[in-house]
Amino acid sequence: MLALKLLLVAVSVLLSTLAARRFGHAAGGAVAGMPMIAAPIVAVLLVDLEASQVRAIALGTLVCVPAAIAHIVAFAHAARRFRWPAGLALALGVYLATALALTQAALPPAAACALALAAPGLGLWAAPASTHAPGAVDVPRAEFVLRIAAAVAMALVIVLGADHLPAAVSGVLLAVPITGSVLPCFTLPRHGPEATVSLLGGFVRGLHGFAAFFVALYAALGAAGKLAAFMLALAAAFAMAALVQWLRRRAAQ
Repeated sequence: MLALKLLLVAVSVLLSTLAARRFGHAAGGAVAGMPMIAAPIVAVLLVDLEASQVRAIALGTLVCVPAAIAHIVAFAHAARRFRWPAGLALALGVYLATALALTQAALPPAAACALALAAPGLGLWAAPASTHAPGAVDVPRAEFVLRIAAAVAMALVIVLGADHLPAAVSGVLLAVPITGSVLPCFTLPRHGPEATVSLLGGFVRGLHGFAAFFVALYAALGAAGKLAAFMLALAAAFAMAALVQWLRRRAAQ
């Protein structure tokens, strides 16, 4: 499972960087925010575990979605004031504090699902508005390698660290938005704060699909088989992404 997660982290960074290279920073962020890492891992878990166990994992992930949004919003605001090391430290601090508070709150499942679905919209409201013009991004090949290496290294540290910590803390660590931490650290020094704000805004929009995936998975596993639940979750993620994109275009008009 460790090798699979590291591979998926690398693929996620690669695809999001390719999207940014072709369509702009916001598109790269949106791709990174979708459940590209989570969905294949869930598929493996559905084969290895009982449906009730995967359902519990889905609920635990949903509890941490608002914390991931807080991380992205904090990094977006910090990008206009600080360099990337301070921005990353601040964002991770906000994430850990928010995630630990949410896990200790023991929210009812319905409340956790509702909060996870609402969090991306609240994040877009709280995040700074980007003034960066959309367009293709120049990302040198060497930076591709560095982005992937940094993301894989961060994922490895998180997974290995989680093995030696209490269960509640381990769950929080495993939900850290890795691509949402690594990509801004490369975007900010090379392309500036406005490009970074655009990237992170796209990431929040992508998290609409992430939240929809896990809400649908949690609900469907209680009423349907594993395969049907997984397919419904994928459909929900893509439907939500399409809806967010449509609403964005309508707002721009």
